[in-house]
Order: sequence, then structure tokens, then C-alpha cells
Amino acid sequence: MSATPFYQRIANEIRERIRSGELQPGDKLPSTSELCAQHGVSTQVIRSVMLTLRAEGLVEGHQGRGVYVRDPQSTE
Repeated sequence: MSATPFYQRIANEIRERIRSGELQPGDKLPSTSELCAQHGVSTQVIRSVMLTLRAEGLVEGHQGRGVYVRDPQSTE
């Protein structure tokens, strides 16, 4: 069993999908409930994933619309 916390493993997976170009700037990430179902984790784990990726400037959330891959050239 891996010692890496679930949220870090999921964040790494999404981070790699962004870096590889599979997820492009402006792409919407799956909803929290979809990510929970895909990974078999709680909403708190997915919240931690999103906080981590937001802190790194990789994604941005829009209330009521979802979480999107951020354009690295964006000045926001």
C-alpha cells in the first residue's frame, strides 16, 4: 500500500494530465461527485485536491460553474 495520501495521488494525476496537454487551458474538470466516484474517495479528499491545484495556479474555480484548467499565461 502506498504511503502517499489519496489527495496527493489524485492531484498528481490531474497535474500530469495538464502538463501532458490532455487537459488544456479552459477545459472543465469533472465535478466533485464525479471525481469522488472515479477515485472512490470522499468529497473532503477532492476538496484538498482542488485546494492544492489552485494554490499551484493550475486550476481556477468559478462558483456554480465548476473548476477549469487555468491558462498559464493568465495574469489573474
